[in-house]
Amino acid sequence: MRNYIGLIHKEAKSDYGVSFPDFPGVVTAGSSLDEARSMAEEALTFHIDGLVDDGEAIPEPSTLEDVMADPDNRDGVAILVALKTKAKKAVRVNVTLPEDMLQQIDAFAEANGLTRSGFLARAAKREIELAAA
Repeated sequence: MRNYIGLIHKEAKSDYGVSFPDFPGVVTAGSSLDEARSMAEEALTFHIDGLVDDGEAIPEPSTLEDVMADPDNRDGVAILVALKTKAKKAVRVNVTLPEDMLQQIDAFAEANGLTRSGFLARAAKREIELAAA
């Protein structure tokens, strides 16, 4: 099981907020430290499951040293947040496609809120499931 660093922030008259330096934009909060930690595990799991569903790569956890080297992170208290998901690690691959097909894939993916990798992963999964049925 991997652990990621979460940073707990607390301001007067606010809940305990948690952010993840390895996942900018992923934040959560709790009214107590215990609730904030629990919500952090839930938010991290939900986010990583979404990355996997979209065929995106999951970054390796940063070291505490690297996280705290960023002056913006020094206002938070670092905690380890366990990744509680059965999601498999995404692997980067290199494929060759005709240029027009790649343009169609990109246009479809963008129109449907997907990344190229997410679209290709879903398409492959669908084809495999259809063949197995």
